[in-house]
Amino acid sequence: MKIKAISRVEEDYTRECKADLLKVHRNLDPALRPLHRAKEYKRALNAVKLDKTFAKPFLGALEGHNDGITSLAKSPTHLSVVLSGAADGEIRLWDMTSRRSLRILYGHAGAVRGLSVTYDGRRCISCGDDGTIRLWPMPRAALSEMFSSGGSVIPRQHAKLVCDTKTGGALRDVDCHWGKETFATAGAAVEIWSEGRTEPAAQFSWGVDTVLSVRFNPVEPDVFASCGSDRSIALYDVRTQTPIRKLVMQTKSTKLSWNPMEAFNFTVANEDTNLYSFDMRKLTVATCIHKDFVSAVLDVDYSPTGREFVAGSYDRTVRIFDYNGGHSRDVYHLKRMQRVFCTRFSMDGTYVISGSDDMNVRVWKAKAGSQLGTLLPREKRAKQYRNALQERFKHMPEIKKIARHQHVPKAIHQAQKMRRTMEGAVRKKKANRVEHGAANAAVEEYMPARKERIVAEVE
Repeated sequence: MKIKAISRVEEDYTRECKADLLKVHRNLDPALRPLHRAKEYKRALNAVKLDKTFAKPFLGALEGHNDGITSLAKSPTHLSVVLSGAADGEIRLWDMTSRRSLRILYGHAGAVRGLSVTYDGRRCISCGDDGTIRLWPMPRAALSEMFSSGGSVIPRQHAKLVCDTKTGGALRDVDCHWGKETFATAGAAVEIWSEGRTEPAAQFSWGVDTVLSVRFNPVEPDVFASCGSDRSIALYDVRTQTPIRKLVMQTKSTKLSWNPMEAFNFTVANEDTNLYSFDMRKLTVATCIHKDFVSAVLDVDYSPTGREFVAGSYDRTVRIFDYNGGHSRDVYHLKRMQRVFCTRFSMDGTYVISGSDDMNVRVWKAKAGSQLGTLLPREKRAKQYRNALQERFKHMPEIKKIARHQHVPKAIHQAQKMRRTMEGAVRKKKANRVEHGAANAAVEEYMPARKERIVAEVE
């Protein structure tokens, strides 16, 4: 009996063209693959191991400053534009693509404490210890300048001077409105300015000596919040020109950042080594406490997606948190990196920028193990498959242990052990007080941690 061979014409009917592979039809019945779950678990374990093995978050340093970096700003209209201010009054405009300084702005006699770019990306506003506010035009560099060495200098007379408040003291922060040509400064009080005037349009104060930070809400731009030296967090409304609500905590908050996707939520960086997320509709309890730092947190900034934020601390580390995560997802540190004074997320959420006391602006990956650049369709599918497996098996003990492991310097590791010992002792002392104390002691001692650090709410 002869078997009829399949002709080349019949074979081509199973393919769209000759270059395509032959289609393989598979039976997806799970009964035929009893070890399918075990195989996928092993693939998930290998994927999380490879992410840790090939994690190289540091991309490069932007060098050129002669003093510590005290402030950072990003442009809302240009992804590659970053501004940095130093303690010697120098401001540099960077192109992250070529990692070069395109412009050098001289105009401040003291440290530059605040930097912000207007919503249209045309002007930059800076303030500092010398009590002056300066408006800078955002110059657009030619393509040839992006790859040249060094940067050109814009002299002081090219900057527009808005005010000179020598008697009012130093200014600590500045932030631009998200839809109007106005901005707010933080100093002895919160002041609202228009770009065309030399006197503030409005002034807000609520029993505070110095305002440390001010931020406009990107969703409701007429609402802004400030952090004060009296351990307060205050909310204001520009339309009514009155304060809304005030929250007093046990320790001082240094910086504040709004969630760009949720109008009511914001996160504050506190000096007690933690970050606190709040809902402005109910300030009596924090929605989440973000831990892991061992020293004061100095800056915080949200990702454009609102799902994560980055924070920098006095303990020389940069940490990335999920918006509802109690512990950090990633921690970045280098041997030569010093106190981190400012951090920012890039406008596309791909990079993290940090400025520290060692005169360098550093660029990191937002995800340490991510592969940057163009991926082939097959690589994209494989990456999505590995991510789906990690998400599916993330609660398994072995995978969870590897994913949560973070290598930190020895000094920070020892400080973390000491803090855990101290916190355990405090919990044990509270339990003993409740067990052997008066009958009404249980209500006082077992206060939730999200309420414990809050002193009062004032309306």
